[in-house]
Amino acid sequence: MTAQVNVRTATPGDREAFVRLRTVMFAAMGVPDVDQLGWQREAGAWFEARCTAPEVEVVVVDVDGTVVACAMGEVVERAPSPSVPSGRSVIVSNVCTLPEHRGHGYASRALEELMSWVRAESGAGAASLFATAQGRGMYERLGFREHAYPEMRLRLT
Repeated sequence: MTAQVNVRTATPGDREAFVRLRTVMFAAMGVPDVDQLGWQREAGAWFEARCTAPEVEVVVVDVDGTVVACAMGEVVERAPSPSVPSGRSVIVSNVCTLPEHRGHGYASRALEELMSWVRAESGAGAASLFATAQGRGMYERLGFREHAYPEMRLRLT
């Protein structure tokens, strides 16, 4: 029997799946404290409030009715620059598949659908993301390249 695979825009009802996939993503990145419930509650509340906002697109892949993968894009407004004259870009994140469903191209399908939204509806002049070693090839196939100026971060709390 063939699995029913559905690639679609997330709804507020996908809150638990989004938080679970975000937790799996951070664990795969080696981020400590992924099991703390405080940030997970905040992530769920954020998702429920923002997943239908026009500047946010969350694509999920469900298999036989269970969400197993996702990809998210958030439009950000910055001062215009030579590389992005509109100042409008998209941050791609939360590209993840549950471990037991990896190897079927589900994250690729979610990301491809997300990038269709980025190109057709976001009004952005660029998209950026942080890649794990496992995801790098998928991103490169879609045209993502390393940037000359890597991010630096200062933790404020």
